[in-house]
Amino acid sequence: MSSQDNPAPQDRQEGGGPRYGPSDPLLAPRYTGMRTFARLPHVTTLEGVDLAILGVPFDTGTSYRPGPRFGPEHVRAHSTLLRPYHPILDVNVFETLSCVDAGDVAITPGNAARTTQQIADALRPVLEAGVVPVVVGGDHTIALGELRAHAAVHGPVALVLLDAHADVWDRFYGEPIFHGTPFRRAVEEGLVLPERSLLAGMRGSLYGREDLGEPAELGFQVIPHEELVALSPAEYGARVRERVGDAPAVLSFDIDVLDPAFAPGTGTPEAGGLTMREAQGYLRSLAGMRFRGFDLVEVSAPYDTPGATTGIAAANVMFELLALAAVASGRAGAA
Repeated sequence: MSSQDNPAPQDRQEGGGPRYGPSDPLLAPRYTGMRTFARLPHVTTLEGVDLAILGVPFDTGTSYRPGPRFGPEHVRAHSTLLRPYHPILDVNVFETLSCVDAGDVAITPGNAARTTQQIADALRPVLEAGVVPVVVGGDHTIALGELRAHAAVHGPVALVLLDAHADVWDRFYGEPIFHGTPFRRAVEEGLVLPERSLLAGMRGSLYGREDLGEPAELGFQVIPHEELVALSPAEYGARVRERVGDAPAVLSFDIDVLDPAFAPGTGTPEAGGLTMREAQGYLRSLAGMRFRGFDLVEVSAPYDTPGATTGIAAANVMFELLALAAVASGRAGAA
């Protein structure tokens, strides 16, 4: 057993249980060992865990370019350089939280309805144990299963979405569960609080003028891309806080909210998106908010650059999500 699989005896929490974190890169090079997110130990039990990375390698709901089924593997592979201390938020993520990579959720290729329920069933015990799940997909279809689990444990939740698309269409090719439909289904199932939710970053061509009004018809508030980039991070953060209020909230980040220059490896790229720096600023503006869970979706490894531009960007977005969880825990401290 490697040190990644078996935490060192000195890595203990006050209660005596193990504190999970990455292996020491000064003892073992970063490129060695099994590919877990940020070199975290692969642990499937929930005792002593604050936050768990969970992969959902499913892309049957993809409408254009396939490949997000390889997203979890790709993001893990390009997360090895991540270090524990976030200098902007002044938090040592892995000293503050006991973090593990819990592996991949079981899915059924070709069966979106069954996979959605498999995701819900897998996440529910994680949430019931008080562990914050950070899910890496997979296409955005997987969000419906996540929201079922959250609603089962917390009741309906507020959705904070950064995405090039609102994903509230009714059907794709006659299919009700697709990567462009999860948030309409979530409203219909009573899983989200649209009046407390904020969708931001939407851009690109549409099928018709009526598409613009669909999110509002469901009760969502939308900040289109042109309006978003005119906001400072502080202004965006204030908008999110005002909208969410005291509702339990989840944060979903679709990698296609980034411009294809920063994330070419995605299934439905849209020109004119956020820079990586802008995305980091908007995420950091949410520091202090307590999110019950997070996801990062739509990383398509086959369409990434040879230098893994998308994989590196996605891994760093994931680190921003972990840092938000660390700050919100109330236990954050400097390195």
